[in-house]
Amino acid sequence: MKSFVININDSGQRLDKFIAKAVPLLPKSLMYKYIRTKRIKVNGRRAEISTRLSDGDTVEMYINNEFFESAPKNYDFLNACAKLTIIYEDENIILCDKKAGVLSHPDDKEYADTLIGRIKRYLYEKGEYDPDSENSFAPALVNRIDRNTGGIVIAAKNAESLRILNAKMKSRELHKFYLCILHGKLEKDCGTLEGYLIKNEEKNLVKVLKSPKPGAKEIRTKYSVLDFKDGLSLVEVELLTGRTHQIRAHFASLGHPLLGDGKYGTNKQNKKYGYKKQCLYSYKLIFDFTTDAGILNYLNHREFSAESVWFKDEFYKGNL
Repeated sequence: MKSFVININDSGQRLDKFIAKAVPLLPKSLMYKYIRTKRIKVNGRRAEISTRLSDGDTVEMYINNEFFESAPKNYDFLNACAKLTIIYEDENIILCDKKAGVLSHPDDKEYADTLIGRIKRYLYEKGEYDPDSENSFAPALVNRIDRNTGGIVIAAKNAESLRILNAKMKSRELHKFYLCILHGKLEKDCGTLEGYLIKNEEKNLVKVLKSPKPGAKEIRTKYSVLDFKDGLSLVEVELLTGRTHQIRAHFASLGHPLLGDGKYGTNKQNKKYGYKKQCLYSYKLIFDFTTDAGILNYLNHREFSAESVWFKDEFYKGNL
């Protein structure tokens, strides 16, 4: 016989749902039979399959010990790569430096080895994340970056942090800065580009328009040229709106596509420099809370940067 005392995380569940989770080796057919024949009771009394459990209830199971043996764990995220570059971590958040080529979330081609999968594996192996002890929450990303773009991604370790950061992201109280290398020299060394972006979902391609059109979303891209050499511009960008492929498409629409970008640039332009990987990196993050951030107030005004950006180093070495 084994008994389970229901805690706050388990309360509200149906009896059969709780048993399926607590004793996964017990076949459902036997579970239903044992409930019916009173070999499984709640607070010493007969219960129904649909009985709702409350905090403090005791579930008693008069069944064979073999069903209580630990079932082998087979979490999908354990198939993710263990490699993870962490810029900052505390009890509430992780800032990761995602490398180009790594997906933020699963898609129809890659399910296991994603950034969120790596984060879950890391926290699980640290003992900070136990899927079996959680009813619904799992570590989650606050922002995401395209597969072929590298840079800082924020992950929340708990539901309260996720709620706060999602709200701060929406209210523009998190400032994200990118570095990129553009073909050619921009007309002005700094400014804010404006336009309207419309997306072709089927082709996963966007187009920048000068005037509004049904279905198009306003975009604003603030930039500053840091240096120019050998026909290339090193540029810092702050997204004032965050749209799909915004940086890539916006500069390409001006005739200055990103170095290495085959989708919005041309292979002819990139071939000269020998780059097939786009030069775009989300390299800096600033927390700038203008409203209360609850348990995350300690992050206000803090700034975090990626330790190195591969193409910036190459640019100044003259290797591009």
